[in-house]
Amino acid sequence: MQTASGKSILERIAIGPLCVYKKAEVHISRTSALTSAQEWDRFEAARQTVRGQLERLYEKALDEAGGETAAIFEIHQMMLDDEDYLEAVRDIVKTGGTTAEYAVMEAGENFAAAFAAMDDAYMQARAVDVKDISGQVADALCGRRDSGLPEEQPVILVADDLTPSETVRMDKSKLLGFITRRGSFNSHTAILARTMNIPALVGVDFDDSWNGRTAVLDGCSGCVYVNPGPEFLSAMEERRDDECRRDALLQTLKGKPDVTLDGREVQVYANIGSAADVESVLRNDAQGIGLFRSEFLYLDAQDYPSEDRQFAVYKHVAEAMAGKKVIIRTLDIGADKQADYFGLDEEENPALGYRAIRICLTRREVFKTQLRAILRAGAFGTVSIMFPMIISLQEVRDAREILEECRTELREQGKATGVPEVGIMIETPAAVAIADELAGEVDFFSLGTNDLTQYTLAIDRQNAKLDAFYDPHHPAVLRMIRHTIEAGHRHGCWVGICGELGADLTLTETFLRMGVDELSVSPAAVLPLRKTIRGLDLKKD
Repeated sequence: MQTASGKSILERIAIGPLCVYKKAEVHISRTSALTSAQEWDRFEAARQTVRGQLERLYEKALDEAGGETAAIFEIHQMMLDDEDYLEAVRDIVKTGGTTAEYAVMEAGENFAAAFAAMDDAYMQARAVDVKDISGQVADALCGRRDSGLPEEQPVILVADDLTPSETVRMDKSKLLGFITRRGSFNSHTAILARTMNIPALVGVDFDDSWNGRTAVLDGCSGCVYVNPGPEFLSAMEERRDDECRRDALLQTLKGKPDVTLDGREVQVYANIGSAADVESVLRNDAQGIGLFRSEFLYLDAQDYPSEDRQFAVYKHVAEAMAGKKVIIRTLDIGADKQADYFGLDEEENPALGYRAIRICLTRREVFKTQLRAILRAGAFGTVSIMFPMIISLQEVRDAREILEECRTELREQGKATGVPEVGIMIETPAAVAIADELAGEVDFFSLGTNDLTQYTLAIDRQNAKLDAFYDPHHPAVLRMIRHTIEAGHRHGCWVGICGELGADLTLTETFLRMGVDELSVSPAAVLPLRKTIRGLDLKKD
């Protein structure tokens, strides 16, 4: 039996034949007998073809993985329309005598190299995305079609790397799992795998001779076992079957209260990125929505979304949740989430830069448009407002003042509004340090543990080179969470967690003993969390 290790993307087990997937080597001719204008026309036609393909991939991802994940393909569409990218292709074509496919691949390689050379790990990961869209345009120009999985039987796919488009195109019924030599935990392909519930390992140094051999992909240990012996294989099959039985058992928890054995009730909510995710929230029986990432309304648009456009989306979500709480986080754009029409400058340290509430307080009309839409939607359900990236009392007071200004304007216009709870994200050490003062200004806190961890540890959570140093269980992080919960309760605030630690079942008991009131997780994590909560007895030492 051969063993190799990598970085696990999903803690699940896959067993089956390995299929080493190699992309066909295609020679792209550089020289063209056509004029540069004709080659540009060819490029534009291919670009429109790919746009249609991306729209179909978006719909497929939306169906299989939800709106937030499907947004990857909207980002690809934006890349396809990026003026700098188009100009680079145009310049190469204009040199004369070059084919459109050569120009596309050359421009793609140049952009990918530029992304890869950046210090920011998120931007480095975008190198794969620009190569993906360039390859799709080149395929359209050459008349090539993606054939999907090369095998008819279900397989564990092994590849040097997989692009997001390749991952979504594959028939899930034939994909047991995948293993790649390259890729990172935070790549778009990895995000797709987690959301689509596909066991995966990245960073595995595989051998082409594995093709056709039986293997066990163990996402719990981060190992792949090739040609396992009968006893080992039998034991791993039993573990996999246990997983399946556990999944079926979880479905029986629907409709059950989130109460510990000793009677402690906890609110279990879900995080969403778009209105399309509400179906998943309801299917997984969450008690409410603890984080609606409203920035995707902006990232999906070519210009600032209007008040009526936002109102329609928020109203739809509020009505669909039928009285259950919906917490809308106000615009959290900047850092790794960019929209060209905002005209944001490049920054040395974007995670520490002009983003979130800092943009809203300095671009009041943009902020007011969103607040008015949220207030109006509040008349159709239980809607709350949450401000991100707060570091001072003055920010909260300024934001609330603008909120009241919007409420007054709507009242004067005769428009109905809700009376929302107002909360803030606690995701900076500064907010934790003044949590007692902040609690006097708001109704609730929601701990954004992803950013809180990276700012506390001074570690870029998207930099794969730092994975060994990134410890979300660090005592400093846990002490900050405890301090925030205690400070909130001293002043009558309820306190929730909406970051990834909320779904970490090894910390559920710890958080409940700290007194957390609410945990908001991805829709798929709701039932496993409910099972854990219902099995705890907090009165036991």
